[in-house]
Amino acid sequence: MSQGTVKWCDTFMAEDDGGGASGFADLALAPELCRVLAGLSYEEPTPIQRAAIPPLLAGRDLVGQAATGTGKTAAFALPVLQRILGGEGGRAEPLALVLVPTRELAMQVSEAMHRYGHDIGARVLPVYGGQPIGRQLRALERGADVVVATPGRALDHLARGTLNLRGLEIVVLDEADEMLDMGFAEDIESILASTRESRQTALFSATMPPRIDGMVRRHLRDPVRIELGRQPSASHNGLLVRQTAYAAPRGHKAAALGRVLDLEAPAAAVVFCRTRDEVDRLTQTLNGRGHHAEALHGGMDQQQRDRVMGRLRGGGLGLLVATDVAARGLDVEQLTHVVNYDVPSAPELYVHRIGRVGRAGREGTAITLVEPREHKMLKTIERATGRPILIEKLPTVADLRNRRLELTRATLRESLLKDDLDTFRAVVEGLGAEFDLFEVALAAVKLAHEASGTSHEEEELPVVEFASADDGGGRRKAAGRDRDQRRGRSATEGTTRLFVGTGRSSGVRPQDLVGVIAGKSCLSGRDIGAIEIADRFSLVEVPESAADDVVAALRQVSIKGRKATVRRERYRAR
Repeated sequence: MSQGTVKWCDTFMAEDDGGGASGFADLALAPELCRVLAGLSYEEPTPIQRAAIPPLLAGRDLVGQAATGTGKTAAFALPVLQRILGGEGGRAEPLALVLVPTRELAMQVSEAMHRYGHDIGARVLPVYGGQPIGRQLRALERGADVVVATPGRALDHLARGTLNLRGLEIVVLDEADEMLDMGFAEDIESILASTRESRQTALFSATMPPRIDGMVRRHLRDPVRIELGRQPSASHNGLLVRQTAYAAPRGHKAAALGRVLDLEAPAAAVVFCRTRDEVDRLTQTLNGRGHHAEALHGGMDQQQRDRVMGRLRGGGLGLLVATDVAARGLDVEQLTHVVNYDVPSAPELYVHRIGRVGRAGREGTAITLVEPREHKMLKTIERATGRPILIEKLPTVADLRNRRLELTRATLRESLLKDDLDTFRAVVEGLGAEFDLFEVALAAVKLAHEASGTSHEEEELPVVEFASADDGGGRRKAAGRDRDQRRGRSATEGTTRLFVGTGRSSGVRPQDLVGVIAGKSCLSGRDIGAIEIADRFSLVEVPESAADDVVAALRQVSIKGRKATVRRERYRAR
């Protein structure tokens, strides 16, 4: 590692708990800003904040590699605001310029800086396309301390002479890789050429392609380099994101995704596709299956994009199909699932995508559809991130039927608990005089189930098998094989299989068993071998030396809300 580089590893937080700087005041932030942060319930800085704030306060140029959800906005916003606090008030020219790739991100960064800087009187102005130019002209004329802008609109104001950067002290390039991908390279070069060479420059990016290095060499002076250790399965508050993958047959991926969504029933999900055409085709297919999906990509005008984003943030849209460029800067509180329709081409992209869920104390789920030809790419992501991704088999027709029946049951139960049903009492009593009440209830459930609109015919999808059940990266297959076939298999040498008396009919999935075992025993996720799920029981492969400890631990806990029989598997292959 070169001099001036700060690299954070996966164990950073644990290592730091023993002492050292833990609060924002220890980073030499002004008391005024610390009070604001305390009022916002910010207790401790995240790793990127802890690494970036001190050198930025010291006036150093900085290059930070960090994914979405790591707290990087505060990492550059707080030093900028402290510079404003210590400078002269009422400046006509901006002290800082923050360049971002999209209108959505411009609004988010501006709102965040306004929250942090409101009490110290900081004037933060967002400048982006799609907003009336007259309003921006009047605001710039009144003066602003910080301008948060998209490159195109910033260059437009420079050409008009309405944005004066002669007194600029700080430039922040946020999501630099995405700005380059969107074709803003020349705009950024022109903007930086309009500033004085003595300025301080900070560049943040989720990935660091070679062209980013070229920009750094041209425009930054001896920068501190920070690489946030990749933690793709954890948000900045340390909560795990559930990561799974489904083996998807080629030519059946849209149907496969529909099944996964039917089974998961996400409150709000984003499905990432590689191209605009794929986004449009998949959106149409999902809507044809009864999902309410909308598209988001760079081919849409700003008004269309605003409408879609407004519906997603307002809770009126549960499924968004998008390209990476269009969704950059997306931060939706209700988001529960991220789906990779294809395996991302680079581990950094995977990390960046799944960082959009599991924030602020909420659980999140990341799902990837994997074609056979993409299996090696998934293994590359696992090696790079150091986290296993469980491969599950696609839901069968029986799985879907059971899930739909569960939804019908849940709907009826909620009605029994909450609704006023007296209006229908005469109907039931009248039918009860003619039929058995249980038969009446069955007919009512049938009608309710059919009225839900989920009772459509399905065909079984082709089964995809990868080379091995466990390739060393901790990947396990969730198998729904015939019981006799399953019992004919023996455990791997040095391991034993445990019988767990609960299975698919109780909603148990491989990741549930991995989570319980890793959380309650001495084993980690990587120590657990093949997992097989049947309707009423499961088989789990564990090291022979730890089998008794795992059995004892599992007998003390509930799995999916119920206690289950746990023992060594009695059957041995002959």
